[in-house]
Amino acid sequence: MHHENPDVPNDGPAGWPPRRPGAAYPHGEGEAPAPDMTAEVRTGALVLLAVAVTGFLLGLLWVWLAPRIPLVSNGTAVLLKETEGESAVGADGVFVLLALGFGVVTAAGVYLARRQGGVAVVVGLALGGLLGSLLGWGTGTLLGPTQDVVAHAEAVGEGVVFDAPLELRAYGALLAWPVAAMVTHLGLTALFTIRDPEPWGGPPVG
Repeated sequence: MHHENPDVPNDGPAGWPPRRPGAAYPHGEGEAPAPDMTAEVRTGALVLLAVAVTGFLLGLLWVWLAPRIPLVSNGTAVLLKETEGESAVGADGVFVLLALGFGVVTAAGVYLARRQGGVAVVVGLALGGLLGSLLGWGTGTLLGPTQDVVAHAEAVGEGVVFDAPLELRAYGALLAWPVAAMVTHLGLTALFTIRDPEPWGGPPVG
């Protein structure tokens, strides 16, 4: 015949087996374990580097797709062949559209690779997007038409049309990538990430 030990409290299924004083709760009960900050920082740094290096591709696409501004020399000065119109604005617009696309794609790639959010990931995306924009800007201006307009005009000769340097006039365009990346990643996290249930369940009914 089974006899209960009077020295061991019988708390029923919810309290069995009894825990020793000071014993830690298993995972999923009580307080959640503290996050590994070193791993979080490392992940954020990797995200930053992976996103930033894609700025080279942004610069190449910008050189390829941005409209050109034709210039011509009359022997004494370099002039616009046509009214500038929307050419310079078009270069900025192309950069913004490309940066927005890169922000969405890189954020989606990071989410699919990690499948969860985190401050370090979002910060890495934002800083990586900003560095990628700067890198794309530098790559585009370096690989585009030469910045030395006077020397270029002298080289091609009087009356010969040549392209003006590729420039970014609206510096706010550099923020398009990081903003798009943060919004996209936060949206994907909110929509598709399954949150862990509350450790003690919901509030009592009634």
